[in-house]
Amino acid sequence: QVQLVESGGGMVQAGESLTLSCEASGNIIQINVMSWYRQALGKQRELVAAHTRTGSTNYSNAVKDRFTISRDGTKNTVYLQMNNLKPEDTAVYYCVVTGITQEPSVFSPGQVWGRGTQVTVSS
Repeated sequence: QVQLVESGGGMVQAGESLTLSCEASGNIIQINVMSWYRQALGKQRELVAAHTRTGSTNYSNAVKDRFTISRDGTKNTVYLQMNNLKPEDTAVYYCVVTGITQEPSVFSPGQVWGRGTQVTVSS
């Protein structure tokens, strides 16, 4: 069973930075995509950033040029560096992995979600 452990959430003032991390475990051989989603109170869930196994990245327009997603394949860990945070970034952030190959050679195309971590940005 794949498990995701998220950390790094908290409360900051506008303009400050936070870095989220998410480590996947569970006899994992390969993960195709590691990503971050967020959902603000009363708003629709949205993709924040994604990082593929081959190194390509994708960002939402709302966070582009402020957030950076990175990945450590040896640890099956993904990070989200969030700079110049704004009040509208306040949300629960979820680590999501897609396309997991586990030992001995079992591929699961679906998504696995973390529990989420709260990020609150005050003005």
